[in-house]
Amino acid sequence: MTKGVTMLKGRHLIEPGNLSVQELDRYFELAENIVKEPLRYSEVCRGKILATLFFEPSTRTRLSFEAAMQRLGGSTLGFADPGASSAAKGESLSDTIRTVSCYADVIAMRNPKEGAALLASQVSEVPVINAGDGGHHHPTQTLTDLLTIRSIKGKTEGLTIGLCGDLKFGRTVHSLAKAMARYPRNRFILISPPELEIPDYIINRVFKPAGVQYSQVRRMEDAIGDLDILYMTRVQKERFFNEQDYVRLKDSYILDAEKMRLAKKDLCVLHPLPRVNEISPEVDSDPRAAYFAQVKYGMYARMALIAALLGVDGNAKPSGLDANGTTQTAAPANACTSAKVDTPANAGTSAKAGAPVKADASAKDGAPANAGTSAKADTPANAGTSAKAGAPVKADTSVKAGAPANAGTSAKASSSAPAAAVESQKGGKK
Repeated sequence: MTKGVTMLKGRHLIEPGNLSVQELDRYFELAENIVKEPLRYSEVCRGKILATLFFEPSTRTRLSFEAAMQRLGGSTLGFADPGASSAAKGESLSDTIRTVSCYADVIAMRNPKEGAALLASQVSEVPVINAGDGGHHHPTQTLTDLLTIRSIKGKTEGLTIGLCGDLKFGRTVHSLAKAMARYPRNRFILISPPELEIPDYIINRVFKPAGVQYSQVRRMEDAIGDLDILYMTRVQKERFFNEQDYVRLKDSYILDAEKMRLAKKDLCVLHPLPRVNEISPEVDSDPRAAYFAQVKYGMYARMALIAALLGVDGNAKPSGLDANGTTQTAAPANACTSAKVDTPANAGTSAKAGAPVKADASAKDGAPANAGTSAKADTPANAGTSAKAGAPVKADTSVKAGAPANAGTSAKASSSAPAAAVESQKGGKK
């Protein structure tokens, strides 16, 4: 992994400005390597857990994060509906984040409230990735957009970019405008009705200080012929307080085959999705339509981000493997999961953490002396004994030869036995 990406280990991503242009360039090198050689990175996050906390509906972003982590060899947990979390009981966001950071190695969160991601980063013990906070920021969509532009156009500078539709509430637009304004010679054409114009702070705090050229137009037909990138957005019903305003504005801009005939031959049409009717389905077959390719680049962009924040790369051994590529029995426990084990791990035998427990029974066929030790059905699986991934504890089943019941060993995330240390108490289940 390059030095620039290594520097991202343990950091949060709340907005695109958290990464310098130099860090972005190194990050994109990693992402492009993953696109070229995905199998090289298929085990780098084994033993790592991503928590996806979505307090707002999502399809692409949530599934993209989950697919990214699984393609890196890691696992996921989380919720897609706040009603399925303790937030429905009145738990504060801070408490939710503090709790989840005890279980996961990295958190991706979407929340409808602006600033929620920043608050989460201030209390979390693990990196927090902002997957969207209201109309504020959506940095991983921006990384997706930049990776797509870079892959298709071969550059991120000297481009004329048209932002079309809901420029007022569209967080993807705000994040992309900030990101592309950092690269030289980019020019923006802002296409929107007066009610949905881009916020003044983008003009006054982003474009003007950077000397970025921009213009505002009302008709797509007046601008499409000059564009290298057309970034379409939907008018977002959920951002309106007055449904009449939404109905009046929702069909302001519709990209169809007729308008595409006015565009350059190498125009690149992007859309963060979901779309409603702002892009006609007849445009999907146009080779300049790149919004579904953009979806796949989004998965690669998130794979690279997770790998960078966790400090892993394609040259490192996957977490949980020894030098021979064999899965290690004992995984290191983090600060939230380590606990002193006082409960005997075997009948009448006290064990120190990490030490194999020997039974008094005779070994069969040269097996270790613990071959005859049985695990009772009413004994908690985590009472000092680690459960193998996917291996539930069976009543009166002998521990197999060569599988010592190590006390204090962390269980794999996919284990079907409730083996997490934070869930056990002295003498029985919580």
